[in-house]
Amino acid sequence: MTAFGIREFEGKRALVTGGSRGIGAAVVRGLLDAGAQVLTTARTATSAPEGASLVTADVRGRAGVEEIVEAAHDVLGGVDVLVENVGGAQPHEQATAIPDEEWQEALDLNFLASVRLDSLLAPGMRERRSGAIVHVSSAAIYSPPPQFLHYAAAKMALETYSRGLAAELAPHGVRVNTVTPGRVATPGGEQTRRQWAQLEPGQDAAPVPLGREGAPEDIANAVLFLASGRAQWVTGSKLVVDGGEFHRG
Repeated sequence: MTAFGIREFEGKRALVTGGSRGIGAAVVRGLLDAGAQVLTTARTATSAPEGASLVTADVRGRAGVEEIVEAAHDVLGGVDVLVENVGGAQPHEQATAIPDEEWQEALDLNFLASVRLDSLLAPGMRERRSGAIVHVSSAAIYSPPPQFLHYAAAKMALETYSRGLAAELAPHGVRVNTVTPGRVATPGGEQTRRQWAQLEPGQDAAPVPLGREGAPEDIANAVLFLASGRAQWVTGSKLVVDGGEFHRG
């Protein structure tokens, strides 16, 4: 798929959340092609990309996260590369109409799942003085749509947390970075855009400056770069992959 096919992840053990389809599946395939041993997660029974192991667990709660960590130790023996890709939320007509339980679910899925996984897996990386953590955010943080404000707010919290965690872990040889995707052609993304269109009829998205929506592989390439030795002097950073769509002055 990319130049990462040169096996530069040979011997690395990787955990990717939400890797059964879309961006997560592209990350899993890229890591496998580059020689990594990969465990991925899904909330419901499904299939993983060929060559990867799968654990079915719900990252929205502590019990599901602990189940994933136990599987990572059983299957991989430890984690060198952690890619936290899972995310999503249901839209509402107005931000003030989002019920409390959906705010909590958005925080659990898009923010606290990463906090919980990191709290259990980063100590092992710290002890080995080696590791790479990549959080997948969203360009929705730049122009937060009211219908998805719970999602955008949770992702902004994730980015702030990532910078702080990077500062804490850097002296121990562990890197933490964020990839912030724009409009990507995935099953989940297409469903979200259809739901949004129903809430705001006639609101067409502005064209992407580079002329197309992103492909899952576009985001996976950024994730793999930050997880690889090529980015060994990069931590606390954010790589925006959006085709030039969002102003970030």
